[in-house]
Amino acid sequence: MEYHDKEWGKTVTDDKILFEFLVLEAAQAGLSWITILRKREGYRRNFANFNVEKVASFTETDIERILKDPGIIRNRNKVKTTVTNAQIFITIQQEFGSFYQYLYAFMPNGKPIQHIVKDYKHVITTSPESDAIAKDLKKRGVKFFGSTICYAYMQAVGMVNDHEYDCTFR
Repeated sequence: MEYHDKEWGKTVTDDKILFEFLVLEAAQAGLSWITILRKREGYRRNFANFNVEKVASFTETDIERILKDPGIIRNRNKVKTTVTNAQIFITIQQEFGSFYQYLYAFMPNGKPIQHIVKDYKHVITTSPESDAIAKDLKKRGVKFFGSTICYAYMQAVGMVNDHEYDCTFR
């Protein structure tokens, strides 16, 4: 509830936070979001407080150290992918000026999408935008970030407003 009330769906423009959510959403693939939220501090501790430059320079020794910590999901592929995804994130920042600018290049008129959601049970789980972003990121080498994970990411960082119509945080 605290996550919903204070973070979910709030527009994020800061690349550091966008990287944090990229790490967390990729880690969530195949798991529940509450599982990842409970391990968020472990991810923060192990991934240099989500400093993308530091994570991009992690070595195999760093990966082995991280895999010993029960404070994260200890999946070797996901941990290694976090390092690779950080490297790709930096390349995108260099190409577009920021990861935020990259993401919003896929959005209609460069703005967040406002949905009218009467009941969360009817919320979509992908969109043409999440399909396009996920496809482009996959082409660039990003893993654990298909269209459904991308759409959840878009919801989390406020690219899509899927709060129910009568939600006070809409």
